[in-house]
Amino acid sequence: MDRFSFLNAVHPSFIAELYDKYLQFPDSVEPSWRSFFQGFDFALEHGSLEELGIEAEHVPEQVLKEFQVIKLIDGYRSRGHLFTRTNPVRERRKYSPSLEIENFGLTQADLTTTFKAGEVLGMGEATLQQILDHLQKIYRESIGIEYMYIRKPEEIQWIQNKLNINENHPNFTVEQKKHLLKKLNEAVSFETFLHTKYVGQKRFSLEGGESLIPALDILIESAANKGVQEFVMGMAHRGRLSTLTNIFGKDAKDIFSEFDGKDYEQAIFDGDVKYHLGWTSRRETASGKEINLNIAPNPSHLETVGSVVQGIARAKQDRLYKDEIKAVLPIVVHGDAAIAGQGLVYEVVQMAQLDGYRTGGTIHVVVNNQIGFTTNYLDARSSTYCTDVGKVTLSPVLHVNADDVEAVVHAMQFALDFRMEFGRDVFIDLLGYRKYGHNEGDEPRFTQPKLYKAIAKHKNPRDIYAERLIAEGVIDQAYVRSLEEEYKKKLEVDLEDSRKEDKTVITGIMQEAWDGFHYAREDKMNAPVDTTVSMELLTEVATTITQLPEDKKFLRKIVRLVDGRRKMFFEDNQLDWAMAELLAYGTLMKQGYDVRMSGQDVERGTFSHRHAVIKVEDSEEEILLLNKLEDAGDFYIYNSLLSEYGVVGFDYGYAMASPKTLTIWEAQFGDFSNGAQIMIDQYISAAEDKWKTQNGLVMLLPHGYEGQGAEHSSARMERYLQLCATDNMFVANCTTPANMYHMLRRQMVVDYRKPLIVFTPKSLLRHPRVLSTKEEFANGTFHRLIDDETADAKKVKTLVFVSGKFYYDLLEKQEELGRDDVALVRIEQLFPLPKTEIEATIAKYKGAKDVVWAQEEPQNMGAYGHLLMHFKPARSFRVCSRRFYAAPASGSSVRSKSRHQEVIESVFNPE
Repeated sequence: MDRFSFLNAVHPSFIAELYDKYLQFPDSVEPSWRSFFQGFDFALEHGSLEELGIEAEHVPEQVLKEFQVIKLIDGYRSRGHLFTRTNPVRERRKYSPSLEIENFGLTQADLTTTFKAGEVLGMGEATLQQILDHLQKIYRESIGIEYMYIRKPEEIQWIQNKLNINENHPNFTVEQKKHLLKKLNEAVSFETFLHTKYVGQKRFSLEGGESLIPALDILIESAANKGVQEFVMGMAHRGRLSTLTNIFGKDAKDIFSEFDGKDYEQAIFDGDVKYHLGWTSRRETASGKEINLNIAPNPSHLETVGSVVQGIARAKQDRLYKDEIKAVLPIVVHGDAAIAGQGLVYEVVQMAQLDGYRTGGTIHVVVNNQIGFTTNYLDARSSTYCTDVGKVTLSPVLHVNADDVEAVVHAMQFALDFRMEFGRDVFIDLLGYRKYGHNEGDEPRFTQPKLYKAIAKHKNPRDIYAERLIAEGVIDQAYVRSLEEEYKKKLEVDLEDSRKEDKTVITGIMQEAWDGFHYAREDKMNAPVDTTVSMELLTEVATTITQLPEDKKFLRKIVRLVDGRRKMFFEDNQLDWAMAELLAYGTLMKQGYDVRMSGQDVERGTFSHRHAVIKVEDSEEEILLLNKLEDAGDFYIYNSLLSEYGVVGFDYGYAMASPKTLTIWEAQFGDFSNGAQIMIDQYISAAEDKWKTQNGLVMLLPHGYEGQGAEHSSARMERYLQLCATDNMFVANCTTPANMYHMLRRQMVVDYRKPLIVFTPKSLLRHPRVLSTKEEFANGTFHRLIDDETADAKKVKTLVFVSGKFYYDLLEKQEELGRDDVALVRIEQLFPLPKTEIEATIAKYKGAKDVVWAQEEPQNMGAYGHLLMHFKPARSFRVCSRRFYAAPASGSSVRSKSRHQEVIESVFNPE
């Protein structure tokens, strides 16, 4: 008797369901069945049951066929997206093997045979033809879906159930269809209007992807009904103006004013081009729900805004929706070339499920033009799809024909439902085209003559849909004409109104979060700020952060560390850098502010100084002593993924949405921030000037020459200082714990926000002379310049200005030489430069004929060039620095020490 003859007694539907489960999740199937299916697959692929030891006559033909039909169903689920009708303007690439039934061991004769396998599709027993028809409608028409790589059975099952409903086809009412046509008309007519009124001007037209507008419209309406209260959107250039007007409600006349190039009412802002500006509005949905809409400003480095959007969303969730983070929905609209080509997208995708960066799922929409400026998609990526980065986090991906507006809207509703159900990302690849060149003034036929010949003959999505609705008897041609004429008439009125006004206005986004804050010019930035606290408050914080829970076991080194902190505050009155940080955070929290810090290894600190998170030895439970403060704000601190660009963008977005949170990003080493250079150039240094958006992000950049080589010495302060202008940010290089403490507190207690760049120490974290008293913390203030308190001005012949850690190297040498004719003056704030204090210091030491600027960096780096640019002293500086070098520091510790000593010697010996 054949050992597999038991198959005769097993119901085919049971085998079909079990085999279907095996194909999706092999490990979930009982081992003996899994072994059988593995062998059976091998036998089927090689055409021989005998090799498996199965006598064919003992296996009913119907059972064999059931297996083959299940294989067919699995083929459609796994590869059906490759064979869809999703490209509106050209043939898709050919893939093999195809989904023809012969490739699954079936024949045309089987089409009328009934199979139990239909039950795995939720359709019960069905003929092969019915099963095929069902699969074709789900997987091979206007929507292709990739999801079979997902590893969670409940998500797979949810998706398959969703697809089986209406066979993945929408079923809209007459009124809904008319509404879709209305939004399509707005999208098409708006672009046509701009094309005729502003000939040749850049507008990054949405033409070819207009179905994005009704899709976003339905998304907002549906999301509001599911409890979403805020949208945060990052938008590509293409389609931005239409989205602002037709979705976010920005007055078209304001856009026309921007096209006319009018100056801004706010003279202190430079403003930006119209397709970079952000916007916030409130919208009432058809069901009467209020929803807040935010579209973040973005530079031409398009994908940069994706990380900012995530940070904005997380800030809103932490501040307003802690118990229901899904109430804030991030949406990022990408271009196809950008999502495939920009590494930031991968960084943001990798954040999606991390504790410090999760936002409850993002809907990613790609407006796929099939071309990047002049570059064909075959030259733009190696992957099959531009959206393949989404598979990193096993996110479902839907590919949709942009000409089929009902399919597009259906896909958007699917994406929303998945996000709300599972709190995970979804990607929609909206496959359309770009009607004109990259910027309307460009000639695309130079590089894609065949494609643009096809596009020139292609109808727009509104006309395609209107014809469909006319054929269905839903509307007539007169209805379409009236829609077009009515909307065009409104735009004409807006255009006329816009030309009656001389100037236009920049409106900042999220103004409700910034109520009570004001913009600050340089004079306000230079004004003294009261950062004192009572000794009682300082003591309360110190008590809390120097007491470990008694019922938990900690490493002996941790116990010693916390005991040492208690001793330094309550006995020695000598507080180090780590205590300065923690006391600054704690006192701010007691005053109602939150604190968020992220970056690589920030919980402990790269140099093991912070230990803001303490681990219980046997369980690795995390203890945040700052969060044990009573009646205080929240302390959030997260070790980040190994990313600078994405994480800085995230934390910048967080600070943009939460001005009452001290938001800090710390680099592992200062020069690692150059991985985030686009964020620094486009947002941190320029956003207030361009977009009227304040931001208080703090960047902590470890800096100092300790012989660790080119990549671990310099935070490249010259780059930040070169970006400084008038009133755009603070830059500091502190030398005492108390000054660091007061600077961090100043960042929050003022009624404005500016980015703060801090060049933080490494060796000074445990330097025996880098200590401050608690009285300096409680009663002191931030000193932009620290004079040499030991110097006798009458004796001083050499006046040395220095910044940061190098001061202590010079101090050691001065004491070694016994030079009381040298004064060492520290410039703690490099921007805005304390010019008044510098001038007063020079005047004080009037006997000093030798005025020195000393720095450990090469002369072409560091702060020297900045000093020359921003300060014109009566007496010129003698510069003491390393010579001009291409690399910031030598890789040889011997050579590094030699160069360092040479600079120190030159300070005390001009010869």
